[in-house]
Amino acid sequence: MSLAILNSRTLVGLQALPVSVQVHLAPGLPSFTLVGLADTEVKEARERVRAALASSGLRFPHDRRITVNLAPADLPKEGARFDLPIALGLLAASGQIEAARLATCEWAGELSLDGALAPVRGALAHALALRGQDPERAVGLVLPPGSAAEAALVPGVRVLQARHLLDVVAALRPEGPPLPLAEPGPPLPQPPGPDLAEVRGHALPRRALEVAAAGGHNLLLVGPPGTGKSMLAQRLPGLLPPLSDDEALQAAAVQSLQRDFDPARWRQRPYRAPHHSASSVALVGGGSPPRPGEISLAHQGVLFLDELPEFPRAALEALREPLETGRVHIARAAQSSEFPARFQLVAAMNPCPCGQLGNPRKACRCSPEQVQRYRGRLSGPLLDRIDLCVEVPLLPPEELAGAEPGESSAAVAARVAAARAGALARQGCINAQLEGAALDRHARASEAALALLQRASRQLAWSGRAYHRCLRLARTLADLAGHDDIAVTDAAEAVQLRRGLDTDSGKGP
Repeated sequence: MSLAILNSRTLVGLQALPVSVQVHLAPGLPSFTLVGLADTEVKEARERVRAALASSGLRFPHDRRITVNLAPADLPKEGARFDLPIALGLLAASGQIEAARLATCEWAGELSLDGALAPVRGALAHALALRGQDPERAVGLVLPPGSAAEAALVPGVRVLQARHLLDVVAALRPEGPPLPLAEPGPPLPQPPGPDLAEVRGHALPRRALEVAAAGGHNLLLVGPPGTGKSMLAQRLPGLLPPLSDDEALQAAAVQSLQRDFDPARWRQRPYRAPHHSASSVALVGGGSPPRPGEISLAHQGVLFLDELPEFPRAALEALREPLETGRVHIARAAQSSEFPARFQLVAAMNPCPCGQLGNPRKACRCSPEQVQRYRGRLSGPLLDRIDLCVEVPLLPPEELAGAEPGESSAAVAARVAAARAGALARQGCINAQLEGAALDRHARASEAALALLQRASRQLAWSGRAYHRCLRLARTLADLAGHDDIAVTDAAEAVQLRRGLDTDSGKGP
């Protein structure tokens, strides 16, 4: 037989779209042509496949005209994932293995020159695309061991693993040993993370951190250098509940696209802290082909932006839409991709360029114009999308030394879990995601609380978005206090926790 057809998939954003790998051998001048909108990595498969077959003792059809078509032809193909199906197609078309058995699986794997199989990007996305197949027509998925362990986390998909090209060839021959099923590794014991008890003093910032964790709210910490803003941010993931199965698969699938997925951190919330020199493409995603940025790698977790005003203005403004929608759409002339970006933003900044404004122990050397210019780097629309802003004051060393340890992360996490569970039972989502009619229905407030929020909205010149964010914040405070409806105390605390965003005419805390 001179034609063999195998099934594989290519990655377009977070989607794994089907690709038919068609290998044809014909008489004529020896050549190896690869068509189907393949990028450089895919075209280099010709040399990897040639060397792998020779190293494995298999026959490469040197005397034939070889044509490999990756269909559909208008779909971009990238990566080395097509090495394995191309090699198997050559073997089937030259009669060295049985072609009929190739249709029972989808294939992906990078070939080393000695025939060993190396992991590929996006194994989880590939497995997620096969989830929910018709049981009568379900196919398996063959991957290298590293990728197979990732894909095996997806329930309902039969994942097989192969270490070497010869293992696959042996399994495809009559009476050959079958490929072993891949299984997810056992969950590893997690090392204890940073504990909130290590943060001494700072009662208000600790309270803000608890509220942010309970409702999924965005938080801005403001204070001089060395006051503990980064310490507080690093302890937020420890207050959040573990990911559900679907949430964990969503987060892991994005990380798998960048080879950032670590099975040892399964079900843990991602925590990303890019440097303030990061570009808008690094933060939001982009490139050709489009790749996820830091906000997508933080999906279902925490994104910490330290020195917030030092980030490029374009990068910060690019966060505005993902903060609202939980998704980022990257459009290019050749193709467009969409990535999930449901992250919780925690940002930190100094009160002025020198960082000492309001510090009773050290004088600030910045002029009012410099302070205004520094705070003006954060636009009003961006600040509108942040729910809480609290000051982290500089505490004297002698006061810190004599302070008792605060509550542990475990104690605070228990209250956070109870508040989140109540919100999920009531409305099916966390409070930060309440929208439209659901917000009106579930964020009910007493007349006095509603009057207080409306008065604050008028005096502080809030936009409709800012008012609704404060209402969601009050709903979270009511959940933590065990109130069915928002009370006056909940509304007053919500205004106080948000008010730092509205001083100096909305230019900053």
